[in-house]
Amino acid sequence: MSDTRPFGDTGMRITPLGFGTWVFGGSGWQYSWGATDDAESIAAIQHAVGAGINWIDTAAAYGLGHSEELVGRALADIPESERPYLFTKTGLIWEEGDDRSGPPRRIMRPDVVREEIENSLRRLRADQIDLYLVHWPDTGGVFVYGAEGEATDQATPLEEYWQVMADLKKEGKVRAIGLSNHDADQLQVAESIAHVDAIQPPFSAINRSAAADIAWARENGTGVIVYSPQQSGLLTGTFSEERLRNLPEEDWRRSHPDFTTGLSANLALVEALRPIAARHEVTVAEVALAWATAWPGVTGAIVGARNTTQIDGWLGASDLALTSDDLAEIETAITATGAGTGPARG
Repeated sequence: MSDTRPFGDTGMRITPLGFGTWVFGGSGWQYSWGATDDAESIAAIQHAVGAGINWIDTAAAYGLGHSEELVGRALADIPESERPYLFTKTGLIWEEGDDRSGPPRRIMRPDVVREEIENSLRRLRADQIDLYLVHWPDTGGVFVYGAEGEATDQATPLEEYWQVMADLKKEGKVRAIGLSNHDADQLQVAESIAHVDAIQPPFSAINRSAAADIAWARENGTGVIVYSPQQSGLLTGTFSEERLRNLPEEDWRRSHPDFTTGLSANLALVEALRPIAARHEVTVAEVALAWATAWPGVTGAIVGARNTTQIDGWLGASDLALTSDDLAEIETAITATGAGTGPARG
């Protein structure tokens, strides 16, 4: 694993790649990636840490807390001095009476946030969370992945829930606070109340729409960890139309535009990355990750895996330095294929 990078103004230094645990939520909940084996998941977490990754990203919503529980179990066997930073999120909630197999709601009421932090600390077996993030802006309504969502009269204002996050930091329950899926205007509002230590936007060679948010963070001393840098498997070099047809019925990707109307353009971009991967003797996945972490302002990227073998397929991206010619070639490919949205180069 390569050297660490300063994580904004937090005082933490993190590896360019972090381990994401969304998939470990298992089956039986909205936005599941299908069934997983808990023992295999724990082994994967421990393997990632043993390989030098020094931060784990999770969320209370992943499997209704199951992912956090597995992270807590996996790290219990690791000496405290060798444990990674713990990053988790709040704000996607199933309240009493909700159908737990249906979608959560976007809720950031102060009482809910305080209950959530205690539950996350318990599941993670931690005394403090290193980075606590607001998962999505509060709308008070049902969460639909990838949709902006209209605010209801039940929504908690940003100013109110960000103050609660700042209070948790002052109380020592969390080391740093951040915002995921908030745009630059929202980040500026939050910054006027308390410093935004970190942001977590989606970002990849396909989805480049967060470029303005990353630029805001760069100007304000805010760390940036991006999620879905492999675009939920599309940029691994192993995805295909056949694989899409064979995904479990409950896999959310089966109906997402990236895997339906946008699939042809996205797979064409993957093909354009193969010559670059061959030149560097790495995988397409590693090229995609190196591209994301080379973007100006990006501190690190969250990468998921079901097992240790998948982790070994992308670890080398930490040490892959794409040349200016490589970046220009990828820029040309993005433009030619029409894949995704946003600027093609930072």
